[in-house]
Amino acid sequence: MQKFEKWQGCGNDFVIIDSRTDSHIDNAEKISRMCDRHFGIGADGVIYVLPSKIADVRMRIFNADGSEAEMCGNGIRCFTKYLGGDLKVETGAGVLSVKLNDNLVTVDMGAPILDAEKIPVADFSGEIINQPIDIDGEIFKITCVSMGNPHCVIFVDDLSKINLAQIGSKFETHKIFPRRTNTEFVEVIGENELRMRVWERGSGITLACGTGTCATVVAANLNGLTSKSALVHLDGGDLQIDWRADNHVYMTGAAEKVFTGEF
Repeated sequence: MQKFEKWQGCGNDFVIIDSRTDSHIDNAEKISRMCDRHFGIGADGVIYVLPSKIADVRMRIFNADGSEAEMCGNGIRCFTKYLGGDLKVETGAGVLSVKLNDNLVTVDMGAPILDAEKIPVADFSGEIINQPIDIDGEIFKITCVSMGNPHCVIFVDDLSKINLAQIGSKFETHKIFPRRTNTEFVEVIGENELRMRVWERGSGITLACGTGTCATVVAANLNGLTSKSALVHLDGGDLQIDWRADNHVYMTGAAEKVFTGEF
């Protein structure tokens, strides 16, 4: 039997397992079974708490399909509340600083990566801002950002007209994204306010994506649509994003425990 806690941040839900003293499961089939919403616990991903030699603790996260992700913004907030304090966290995207303030967690998500080769995006060089891409004969304008994991951001006039279930996977597996991509569709509400929906690599439609929200505000600013600070409305809640003078992106939002159990 495996003890776990179920947590959610803006409706993005995770199974958290403390493996600092025990071995942890990195088998894709077993992880996808845990995430299955009919025959398992049900989650967008599984997060392991592990020892670290370079930080206070290490976070390892797997998507619902069992593939490993570099980082997860909503996941690291849940991870922080689970452990209950300010931390330096080793992730696949480097060591990140997190601060706990009552019910809110602020994460220094680091500097955005804008170079196509490093995101990575094939067939492009330098920054990819408002560039055309063909999806089944329809042209979309994309802005690409990495927050330790790849994101493709598309600004639209009316978010309700986007069939995310139909088109999300076509972006994720497009040939220009060698490591697949997370895809955000965004409607501008005001100078400091956005509405976003997301298709996450390896998980499909989710209620929120923390790294995607950070990438969205960076992309909105690069396109001259918002300032460097914005409130982003997601299907599962709101996140405040601030791209500060140190070039780091800071994400603030809530996280809460849903239940505990054994699997």
